[in-house]
Amino acid sequence: MDEHLKAVRLMQDYISGHINEEITIEDIAKEASFSPWYARKIFIKHLGMTPAVYIRRLKLSKSALRLRDENCQILDVAFDMGFGSVDGYQRAFRREFGCNPKEYSSSPIPIWLFTPNLIIDKERKVSKMSEIRNVFIQVIEKPARKVIIKRGTKAVEYFGYCEEVGCDVWGLLKSIKSISGEPVCLWLPKHLRKPVANEYVQGVEVETDYTGIVPEGFEIIDLPESTYLLFRGEPFAEENYVEAINEIWDAEKKYNPEFIGYEWDEDNPRIQLEPIGERGYIELVPVKKK
Repeated sequence: MDEHLKAVRLMQDYISGHINEEITIEDIAKEASFSPWYARKIFIKHLGMTPAVYIRRLKLSKSALRLRDENCQILDVAFDMGFGSVDGYQRAFRREFGCNPKEYSSSPIPIWLFTPNLIIDKERKVSKMSEIRNVFIQVIEKPARKVIIKRGTKAVEYFGYCEEVGCDVWGLLKSIKSISGEPVCLWLPKHLRKPVANEYVQGVEVETDYTGIVPEGFEIIDLPESTYLLFRGEPFAEENYVEAINEIWDAEKKYNPEFIGYEWDEDNPRIQLEPIGERGYIELVPVKKK
């Protein structure tokens, strides 16, 4: 991996781990072992924005989730996130999301949260993980629910979807409170595809009585109560995410649900959760009683 890319990822990791603190260019430059001037230069080159803008946008997005989920004061959030004044925080929030934080706190609406593009060490993606790794499988029940989705036209996996729709959709979906705690990626069965070539979508699961805003260009579909086999791999290094995904896909192909009295359910979507190294890669595959 290029020395500069490694340095930028080190800076990103430092920012993520200290986002609730005051972060200076000297702090992240020290982490990257470069001068502040040079650290700022390579940060801009590879991420398209200054460290200050990156930090501010990430702080604002974290603060928005606090306002959505916690009963907290604007004053406390502003100072906890390192803003010098409430007025400054409110102005920055409005510029970023187009609404006032007090209004958002009392009536959250979908907003475009900042989702950083993390630098990945592509040279290490092919590195071999331990030959002996466990895949954990459990039966879970999902209630009837609605899913707010953004369709493409022919996407069948994540990268094709990003090319069609854009990777920033995830940030908007994260701003919508989910009954499962996070957005989902779905491989839709044929009867839910529109057009039929559009298999892979991203969305967020909400209650069946959801009456909130459906963002422009999105739609809402109904999913019935259903049973899933949850496949979860062991934690993995972020640069090994492709291998971690393939590990679960291989396990799904080999597994026979008849051993526990089920068969694969072709009428419900397969679900992919965000690949997060520290928890392991997770997919949910629909099944039904034989």
